[in-house]
Amino acid sequence: MKLSGASTPNQRSLFRCHRLSLAVTSPPPESGEVSTNHSSSIYIYTHPVGRGQWDMRRVNRPSRMALSHYGVSRASCYAAMLLFGLITMLKITSFFCFYSTCCPVMEINIPDSETQQNSRRRKKSTVWEHFTVKTDGPGCAKAYCKRCKKSFAYLKDSKQAGTSHLKRHISQGICQKNQQIPCSKTDANPPKKRARAKPCFAAISFDQERCNSKIAKMIILHDYPLHIVEHQGFVDFVRALQPQFNPLSFNAIQGDCVAMYLKEKENLLTLLNGIPGRVNLTLDLWTSNQTSAYVFLRGHFIDGDWNLHHPILNVFMVPFPDSDGSLNQTIVNCLSDWHLKGRLFTLALDKFFSNETLMGKLRSLLSVKNPVILNGQLLSQNCYARVLSRLALDALSAMRETIDKVRENVKYVKSSKSNEAKFLELRQQLQVPSTMDLLIDDQNKWDSVYYMLVAACELKEVFGCFDAADHDFKMTLTLDDWKQVETLCAYLKYLYDATNILTVQPYPTANVFFLEVSKLQMELTCAALSQDPFCSRLIMPLQEKFDQYWRESCFILAVAVAMDPRYKMKLVESTFAKIFGVNAEQWIRIVEDGLHELFLEYNIIQVLPFTATDDDEGNEAMIKTESFQEGSLDGSLFAAEDGLSDIEFYISDFTCNQQFKSELDEYLEEPLEPRVQEFDILSWWKINGLKYPTLSRLASDILCMPVSTLSADSVFHTEIRKMDSYRSSLDSLTLEALICTKDWFRYKPLPINVSNALVKVEC
Repeated sequence: MKLSGASTPNQRSLFRCHRLSLAVTSPPPESGEVSTNHSSSIYIYTHPVGRGQWDMRRVNRPSRMALSHYGVSRASCYAAMLLFGLITMLKITSFFCFYSTCCPVMEINIPDSETQQNSRRRKKSTVWEHFTVKTDGPGCAKAYCKRCKKSFAYLKDSKQAGTSHLKRHISQGICQKNQQIPCSKTDANPPKKRARAKPCFAAISFDQERCNSKIAKMIILHDYPLHIVEHQGFVDFVRALQPQFNPLSFNAIQGDCVAMYLKEKENLLTLLNGIPGRVNLTLDLWTSNQTSAYVFLRGHFIDGDWNLHHPILNVFMVPFPDSDGSLNQTIVNCLSDWHLKGRLFTLALDKFFSNETLMGKLRSLLSVKNPVILNGQLLSQNCYARVLSRLALDALSAMRETIDKVRENVKYVKSSKSNEAKFLELRQQLQVPSTMDLLIDDQNKWDSVYYMLVAACELKEVFGCFDAADHDFKMTLTLDDWKQVETLCAYLKYLYDATNILTVQPYPTANVFFLEVSKLQMELTCAALSQDPFCSRLIMPLQEKFDQYWRESCFILAVAVAMDPRYKMKLVESTFAKIFGVNAEQWIRIVEDGLHELFLEYNIIQVLPFTATDDDEGNEAMIKTESFQEGSLDGSLFAAEDGLSDIEFYISDFTCNQQFKSELDEYLEEPLEPRVQEFDILSWWKINGLKYPTLSRLASDILCMPVSTLSADSVFHTEIRKMDSYRSSLDSLTLEALICTKDWFRYKPLPINVSNALVKVEC
């Protein structure tokens, strides 16, 4: 009996255990015996682990075993039995293969759950599932792809023409036939995995539509022109990444962008239809090089989970500067498109829209019909960011000559590397503790002018000595100039801090602005009365303008801070006492009355739907409610045709009003919440919504009221934003799609599960 595939003990299969290794063979040549078909003895070679020599043992005439029915020789049967016993005794876990001259190859397996079988034979490459080998002549063999029938050079056991290039043909998508097979088919019968074989990478099918969607999103997010898909450089780059990519046309990518916009609009519309409260709107105006302007209509609302949203709803073009005539109807159409008719709480716009007729029409769109509530401040023409920008520009204009001197000095230092190196060396010698670096300002953004002045003031000592280090530098600023610049920076800092709140993410709620605006009002008032003539002369015009804004906005800001359980009416009372003095009670009373009227408005809306038996009755009740309100304002209580119905309605309303006031009084009389910096007011109202059901609905609408019509990236601009010529050339739908969708992508995704598939539209 011989071991399969071996002729000497050193080449035979070894069975290793903790103690020794062994091999089985026929009589060795050195024994002098002749191997026959029916050998009466077998030889066992033992090889203890760690030694270098073999020990041979002879087993004579073993008894017949029960494996004779396999048709093998007696020696082979006894050898199998003996080896099986030895392997079991020595705890060897493997398999062995042997044969005799009168029997076929026989395999005995010894299973073990803890050890994986290890086949010694060479594995066949999985590449042959995709290729066949044909011999074209003596020593000339080629491998043919089963799919595309392409031929490749192949030499067995060769590193130069083996199977590597065949694997690349399949796994890297080079085979075009393989690209056309859908993923469902290619994945149905995956190649079998073999031990110690490298994983076979399945071909990834190319998805043109998915790539088109990604390109459309890239264009929207980064403001790339739609024509980029036709630029030769872009086409070459994409084809280098994926040769199968089909170039897009302008119309195709335009359609994909609009389709993405329509899908996201459905998403937002679903969210808007599900909110329990109302919506606040702002109107921002952008000019252009043409005789037209663009209005950005932005919504501000809180959803059912008390998350604040402020997406751009529409972008539409209006005539400029005479835009008042068409603006009202356009806004009405937008409200109808978003299903927001009767759900508009406040509307904020800039003083560009100053037509009294327009203001009257816009006021009629508000859900609260009483124009006297809070002095009519539910419709505001005061943009907080623009007011602060005008104040900053006025202050900078008052010191234009001095600021120009500072700018020229900074530009000289930054004009060359050598000048900057000299300035830095002198700064280190003087050991100036400033950590700021000089920068050249952007005169279209007043915060950059502020940064330049602050940095220059901190390095004024270096400027004072720089003329000695650089003889070409001429110092033109005096000590009085630097003192005036420092005074200017001190008050610009108040404006900067007040404006910078608008850039915070997430967007701040309305309750934070009362404290900031009142602090700025008191600081400017104090500075205007200063004994320093320069300070008084600089700040007095600013204080007069800001005082006008304060008086036109303080009521609505006071109502917002009253919804903050850390302050309620206490902060309003204290602040008004400091600002208005003996007239504080009158101003406080206006806030309290406005707050109660809003409660009454919300209480009526909440109660009426429960008194109706169907939708028609609910609509009729709402009409009666509005009639009652208008009659009350005119001084006539019984304005309806049926006097008894009016009395019943009045009694019902009076009962609701009593209950509503008790809810308000309970909130105002409870102790204040601790004034911690990380207080989350939206979470507080979400938790206490069951305790104050009506008040929480009003709070959700008040807290999302906007104080600025500008976006966060525009609050420091000194001029009205202008639409570039490229965007102005686009049609209205495409322009709206690009601007709105980018705004929706920039913030937290809407919590609606919508498919990513594109909606195909005709452009």
